[in-house]
Amino acid sequence: MRALRYHGVKDLRVDYDIPEPTCGEHQIKIKLHEYSSPTFIPLKDSPHPVTKESMPVTIGHEFSGEVVEIGSKAKNPSGLKVGDKVAAQPTVCCHSCGPCKEGYINCCDHAGFVGLSGGGGGMSDYVCIDEQFVYKLPDNVPLDIGALVEPLAVAWHGVNQSPLKEGQSALVMGAGPIGLGVIQCLKARGAKDIIVVELAKERQNFAQQFGATHIIDPRYEDVVKRCKEICDGQGPHVALDAAGVAATLKSAALAVRARGTIVNLAIWEKEVPFQPNTLVFGEKKYLGVLGYVNEDFEGVIKALGEKRLQPEKMITRKIHIDRVAEDGFRALIEEKDKQVKILVDCRA
Repeated sequence: MRALRYHGVKDLRVDYDIPEPTCGEHQIKIKLHEYSSPTFIPLKDSPHPVTKESMPVTIGHEFSGEVVEIGSKAKNPSGLKVGDKVAAQPTVCCHSCGPCKEGYINCCDHAGFVGLSGGGGGMSDYVCIDEQFVYKLPDNVPLDIGALVEPLAVAWHGVNQSPLKEGQSALVMGAGPIGLGVIQCLKARGAKDIIVVELAKERQNFAQQFGATHIIDPRYEDVVKRCKEICDGQGPHVALDAAGVAATLKSAALAVRARGTIVNLAIWEKEVPFQPNTLVFGEKKYLGVLGYVNEDFEGVIKALGEKRLQPEKMITRKIHIDRVAEDGFRALIEEKDKQVKILVDCRA
């Protein structure tokens, strides 16, 4: 079968002689249709402790497709049938470490992702996924939207872990793909004021389309002052940081009201200086969140079916699997502010 494989730095190619995966007893085999944006973190040279795979690795961790086979011993709690449209949760976990035993599979000591850590990937003809990580899509949710469930689940998890209540206000730092997902999830959860801090004009426009009530460009406005003006002089109840830079952390911590919460969804590239008294003097909380759990996928899919989430405009481009390197990664590098999610068509 075909598979887009990462062989090393600047070595990404479509291989045509990859063996088709065999469906395990407790797995669901999926024929791939759509894969979301071609972004990835390459596997290290050493084998992953769970998948036992090393490079080259098939990439793609945000995908949807059609069920073609169900394992002979799969419990299949959602009643999947061959031909059903599904989205997949690409979680790789060991099921044996402390966090896994507590039910925190997103915090697994050996965590990974299908499409990043081995186990196949979404940029191929077929992939086999453990039964508990395959979700049937509602009839009114097409496969291209199904490919957005994974990034939306990241945003849903962040909002779900926050103490936000309906009618309260929220600040979102950054309007990249995850930040835009957070905006939509906040809107679906009944947030009153959704304030977004973003530099890029194109992303500001996307943020407004998805439900931001106020946009702040920190080059021209004081973020903390403006937030307090919008939110009854006290600031928002919750800030969600999807940017992960020193300036956003400082602004978020200063902007939220007393006993407010800062939720970090970002993966940080470097250490940053921070004054903890910013939190202490207002009894503010800082909460780190990571990825998602099963309930987040279920929540996103339910919200999509009920049209409380309508992410269609996140899809800014569609390309063929054979053109990912030329048209996908290049667009994300050269036009990153204009692109949100690029879908890769794995059918043709």
